[in-house]
Amino acid sequence: MRERMPGPEILPALQSPSSLPDSSMPFAPKPHSALLIVGHGSTENPDSSTPYFEHADEIRRRGLFAEVHCCFWKEEPSMREAPYMIDADEIYVVPDFISEGYFTQDVIPREFGITPPTSQVGGKTFHYCLPVGVHRSMTDLILRRAREVAPDVDPAETTLIITGHGTGLNQNSTKAIRDQVDLIIASGAGYRHVSDAFMEEPPLIAEWDQMSPTPNVIVVPFFISDGLHSYQDIPVLLGIEAEPGAAASQREIFRHNPYRLRGKTLYYSSAIGTERLIADVILDQISDFDQTHGISQVSA
Repeated sequence: MRERMPGPEILPALQSPSSLPDSSMPFAPKPHSALLIVGHGSTENPDSSTPYFEHADEIRRRGLFAEVHCCFWKEEPSMREAPYMIDADEIYVVPDFISEGYFTQDVIPREFGITPPTSQVGGKTFHYCLPVGVHRSMTDLILRRAREVAPDVDPAETTLIITGHGTGLNQNSTKAIRDQVDLIIASGAGYRHVSDAFMEEPPLIAEWDQMSPTPNVIVVPFFISDGLHSYQDIPVLLGIEAEPGAAASQREIFRHNPYRLRGKTLYYSSAIGTERLIADVILDQISDFDQTHGISQVSA
């Protein structure tokens, strides 16, 4: 368990509003390049792909790329189909995933036939960026979401839990959440306890009350969409629901906060990936890619 008491160290950069992505910050347009946002998708939940299309629509609205597309592992259009939808010869591929893990390191490169960071495939240049969830601004987005869902609680009387899936396929899938726990503690946000928790590996989110020595508990799902896990599986594990319910679009589970459960006051937020500022995180990952790999900020 990554449970910590807040320490004395404070990192000013994490407290500054400037560390949040800001749509007013300049992003050099790439009028001859395409942006391809890659998501997981779901065959079981109709809401799974909604945030990806919303992120794409926001970036498309700004007119920064010649084309903006989405593709998925479990939905259409598929990753293998996506390159045939794109006319541009240069494509920035951004995994709209929460961590570096099995899908971002193995599945996506395999499906596109690329070797990161840059590959030439079928006459097109693919630039493969880091997933949105590992960007430095995610810490601030988590804290923002926690404040939104429980604006009146005293952090000193509150446990903040960041929850994810957990998988044995690739330990980096849990590393991103554990890193966020450490960063939140170091930020001086003031929460009495901060912990990671997972659906399928210890510490288990089903035992949230046992890892929370405070009267208030905030749980933030570290997922991109309010899909199968965050709106159907985790509410059962928390005790909010007796059995998996309908899709997120058919329910208002987070609007019923707070929940009085197991002798505590529980606040449950929507998934972090539904935050509107994720569109800016996508652009930040592209800017970081260009800077890291020495690519001109304006495509020729």
